[in-house]
Amino acid sequence: MAHNIRIFNAKLIQSEEYRGYIASKKRYFYGVRVQLLTTKTGIPVEFVFMPASATDIRGLGALPLNLLPGSQVYADCAYLDYTVEDDLIETSQISMQVMRKINSKRQDAPWIQYIKQSIRHYIETVFSGITRRFHKSIHAVTFEGFLLKLQAFIFAYTLQQAFID
Repeated sequence: MAHNIRIFNAKLIQSEEYRGYIASKKRYFYGVRVQLLTTKTGIPVEFVFMPASATDIRGLGALPLNLLPGSQVYADCAYLDYTVEDDLIETSQISMQVMRKINSKRQDAPWIQYIKQSIRHYIETVFSGITRRFHKSIHAVTFEGFLLKLQAFIFAYTLQQAFID
């Protein structure tokens, strides 16, 4: 991932599709987004790489979601799409537990909001645990090599969480 000011130095990918925006940090970046699905204990089970310009809901559609019927998927408000929620519950019996915005048509009880917020915070720590293992700069000759290194970081984190911690 490169900061916006360094985009002109990017050699592995040259497409505007890989330029994205991080709303929480209010800045642009160049690279890929990782859509990650973890267990409730924080062990990654599915992930997909998307261009930086991809929305979170598009990333959700790219995940295989090989989950048992009755599973619950917790997500932040970027995944708010009522048709996706309804389709998942009807076709796969997978319940989307999405953080609701204040003006949402489907409001949650305060205690459900609290549960969703606490689980979402826990999942955010998974991302920081994975990125903590990144070097300041990830050297790769090809884009596929870069993605392979990202997969290795995720796999190493998964093994550590599942077997060491």
